[in-house]
Amino acid sequence: MSTYFITDAHLGSGDDTLQREKDIVRWLDSIEPEAERIIMLGDIFDFWFTYKHAVPRGFVRLLGKMAEMADRGVEFHFFIGNHDMWLFDYLEKEIGVIMHKEPEMMEIGGELFLIGHGDGMGNQDRSYNILKRVFRGPLNQWLFAGIHPNIGFPVAHLWSSSSRKKHSHKYNGYFGDDKEGIYIYCKKQQEERMARGMKPIDYFLFGHRHTPVTRPLGEATYINVGNWIENRDYAVFDGDSCSLKSFK
Repeated sequence: MSTYFITDAHLGSGDDTLQREKDIVRWLDSIEPEAERIIMLGDIFDFWFTYKHAVPRGFVRLLGKMAEMADRGVEFHFFIGNHDMWLFDYLEKEIGVIMHKEPEMMEIGGELFLIGHGDGMGNQDRSYNILKRVFRGPLNQWLFAGIHPNIGFPVAHLWSSSSRKKHSHKYNGYFGDDKEGIYIYCKKQQEERMARGMKPIDYFLFGHRHTPVTRPLGEATYINVGNWIENRDYAVFDGDSCSLKSFK
């Protein structure tokens, strides 16, 4: 049985969002016989807000497939990203998805993983980290919940789209181990564990950068899983090794 990783589909953005959703469902169909768990590394949705008594429209194919697989015993994890940080407990209550707000350690098949989305890491973007705290503030979430969705959602999607275009230069390839915030963060985590005599991390799995890449990190392996906008990237750990793949 294998563990699969997927990230940065940004469903709800672009004219091809429905096709992307259908492709993810086809991918889930293809891996279902071997999948023990599926770990979503954030920004699966370009925007989401969990209301108390209403559900945003769309994504029924994906949500239905996830529920079907979860009912059959497949374990789902979701590490929230910077675009879908307002998912709250919807997937947890409706499907049984295990939600994660921050990077976490997971032991899978005897190997130690550090897993997360990757936004705001390595102190590379201090202004974003301030904005992130604002968006995660309970008062601001409560205020947004009071805005009618017909107003709130178009504004949120406009913000999301403009932010993605403004920072598109940040997703143009891998900039090098000494310039990548996530890699720098992972290296620091590993060094701190080694200094304390703790078991070293074997794999680092992240998203956010939209750039599929596998890099050595000492004796460990760093993997950025890529995206489902330009590519159809995913990673799989088969019990022996973890590697990047592309779904056709």
